Amino acid sequence: PADAIRIIEREAADYDAEAVEKRMKLKKTEASMPAGKPHVCPGSMARSLNKKQEPPVQAEQKKVPQNAGEQTSRLAQWPVQIKLVPVNAPYFENAQLLIAADCTAYAYAGFHEKFMKDHVTLIGCPKLDEGDYADKLAEIIGNNSIRSIRIVRMEVPCCGGIENAVIRAMERSGKMIPWQVVTIACDGTIREEL
Repeated sequence: PADAIRIIEREAADYDAEAVEKRMKLKKTEASMPAGKPHVCPGSMARSLNKKQEPPVQAEQKKVPQNAGEQTSRLAQWPVQIKLVPVNAPYFENAQLLIAADCTAYAYAGFHEKFMKDHVTLIGCPKLDEGDYADKLAEIIGNNSIRSIRIVRMEVPCCGGIENAVIRAMERSGKMIPWQVVTIACDGTIREEL
């Protein structure tokens, strides 16, 4: 194609080896940050999302809103990404953990009610996320009183990584907690509950 490449001459600052070295050290420091350190992104701040509970009588008397067909979110905390949660967040104490592959909530229509209700939810994708979840999950399990773990994964082979990471995390933490694996089929049905 014509004019696909143009050469433009302009003024540029001289190469600064010291600035490059500082930048590389900063990147290395950020990359080696321990799992429990706070993150700089405000969206990753740990917080509970407790919903105000109403007595059933009051709930029945309320006028039906326009979005009455929508379900209530069962998300109990933030953040939800395994890589972002602080290992000592207060919501982990005496928690029932749901560790789910990212795609499961999109594949299974009733995900909030069936899986997230009364659980602390952690999500990740073993295929797309860098690194292994086992170390971070071992810290969470080792540092907190976790009552149970439910793993929800897709039937695709790469999703086995999330299940294996949880098993390795329990071994590393020295705690074998009651756990269950639920496999979701690509058509949105539950394929297997172990």
